[in-house]
Amino acid sequence: MAYTVIMVEDEEDFINPVLPYIQSRGYEVKVAQTLQEARKYLNQGIGDIILLDISLPDGNGLELLHETSYLAIRPSVVVVTGNGDIETAVEVMKLGATDFLQKPVVFSQLEKSLQRAAENVSLRRELNLYRQAQLQNIDFIIGKSPLMRRLYEQAQRAAMASVSVLITGETGTGKSLLAKAIHKMGPRANKPFMAIDCGAVPTTVFESELFGHEVGAFTSAEKRKLGLMETADGGVVFLDEISSMAVETQAKLLRVLDDHSFRRLGSTVEIKVDIQIIAASNRDLKKMIEEGCFRSDLYYRLKVVDLEIPPLREHKEDIPELVGFFLRKNNPHRGTNIRDVTPRAMEALMAYDWPGNIRELNNAIERAMIFCDEEAIDLQHLPFDLQDRVQGKIS
Repeated sequence: MAYTVIMVEDEEDFINPVLPYIQSRGYEVKVAQTLQEARKYLNQGIGDIILLDISLPDGNGLELLHETSYLAIRPSVVVVTGNGDIETAVEVMKLGATDFLQKPVVFSQLEKSLQRAAENVSLRRELNLYRQAQLQNIDFIIGKSPLMRRLYEQAQRAAMASVSVLITGETGTGKSLLAKAIHKMGPRANKPFMAIDCGAVPTTVFESELFGHEVGAFTSAEKRKLGLMETADGGVVFLDEISSMAVETQAKLLRVLDDHSFRRLGSTVEIKVDIQIIAASNRDLKKMIEEGCFRSDLYYRLKVVDLEIPPLREHKEDIPELVGFFLRKNNPHRGTNIRDVTPRAMEALMAYDWPGNIRELNNAIERAMIFCDEEAIDLQHLPFDLQDRVQGKIS
């Protein structure tokens, strides 16, 4: 996994030789010649490792070292300075620096320091991912694959930044579960999470569901109704299958994103709201834009962060962990105590391509649990079509 280094340094004599050396070791490097520039990168969620000088034009580098302790995932900091006295070294280590190097740096020592810093970043990511999942009781399974770990880390950053998110992926990949995870991980966790399936609600009543209406707004409007936007104030609105939203409604949603305000149907009063919008789609929105079915301006406002969930066939190494999760989740509901899957059943599960993705896998495990009277699911307990399709692959 590539790591991004922020080099907080204002001396060109240091930057010119060190920058290409770090890049040659596979790191992405951002140069910040002031504390202000460094803070901009960190506020954007950029920076795994900080190579930090102490004497900077706009302040002491130790200020930044102290500030990193408040970040959700703290970057590793290697302090590099010309003042190499013991007192300074002790102070920076107390403040949480990974290492302390004296100028002029020896490249071999710098490489070792960066390796240690990268190892610390990896450990912190692991601990943070598992801690968040356990504390929030999130049903979205992270898995062991690099694809899913990277996705979850991006979702975590989007949650903390409380920005608009567009989630894409095939049917059954877990888009709604990821949306709920973003809600639970972010600062809006204790506020409402309101979801609506844009394809399941008739167009004639959709705007009323979303924005609400006043008495007399239409024939059957006998009393005021508060819409999801108003009910979710302070929280999250999840628009599932947003590709099904009418173009006229898309324009009104764009206004909410731009002005944080809307009007109930039949009203002239502007209502201000503070909400995070998460949208999901299993269709190609760029193609829909070309066809004139989806607004390009709305698309780009929604995808401040875009998260694409890979199909299960692209991260099959996560299947064992997913199966274990479904067993633990379903046992209490079914009054069963099924703890495992036999090797040949797992081989079948791994051989199958799962066109219905994680949802299909969950259904297959639920079905197997119904017909299993032992402590482990075997091949004959799995759905017949799955058995038939994989027989040739595992025989």
